Amino acid sequence: MNNKMPAIFIGHGSPMLAIEENPFTPKWQQAAQAMPKPKAILVISAHWVSMGVAETSAVDHQLIYDFAGFPEELYQVRYPAKGDFQLAEQVKNLITSPDIRLDDEQGLDHGSWAVLKQMYPAADIPVVQISLGGRLSMQQHLELAKQLKPLREQGVLILGSGNLIHNLRLLDWQNIDRLSGYDWAIRAQQLLLDLIRANDLESLANYRTLGDDVQKAIPTAEHYLPLLYILALRDTDDKLDIFNTDFVGGSLDMTCVKVG
Repeated sequence: MNNKMPAIFIGHGSPMLAIEENPFTPKWQQAAQAMPKPKAILVISAHWVSMGVAETSAVDHQLIYDFAGFPEELYQVRYPAKGDFQLAEQVKNLITSPDIRLDDEQGLDHGSWAVLKQMYPAADIPVVQISLGGRLSMQQHLELAKQLKPLREQGVLILGSGNLIHNLRLLDWQNIDRLSGYDWAIRAQQLLLDLIRANDLESLANYRTLGDDVQKAIPTAEHYLPLLYILALRDTDDKLDIFNTDFVGGSLDMTCVKVG
């Protein structure tokens, strides 16, 4: 019997999804309900980029409200999940390169808590967050991700949080609720999804060679990288589930990908 935990990438969009009704979070919830309850959750979020690679090690997390201009209600959100020092130590020992620094002051950013509040509202599963190393090459990111594979066999859910298509400079703020994308964004999404289905990790890692549409869709890598971490955890026998492929404001898509 295969007890391997799936791994999942969530296109998280606005932090307001933590508190407002929307078409996306019900599918996050359905994905969580379809999986075994995790022993713990390891999050890779677009919103924690550090010079070296670090991970949270505190028992009690502070939440980081790393945004401005939103309703006061959003700043009152709490997500009191505990940390997991043992998991943090295990991750540090699993990864032979690069060295991992334990950080007992870093809290959970909205790429983590806004998603987890919807998927696991009881906040009864320990959470550790690992940063994106800002100095790592794409290949080094993939090698780091692959070293996390044993955690799936131990009931740990590895969750990436970011966006496949993420260009806020070109977002149509006047029509933020429209669920269709610009032509270039649709073309980029289709190309990238085809590569995901083909399990072509090499081409996905070399996304800068994939043409102007993809360049416009991924102007910087931090929202894209968490997806690559999840895809690097995919085994040949893992099922692939892609959902929430609608767009927001033309240049931001909400694509989610579950492996296993």
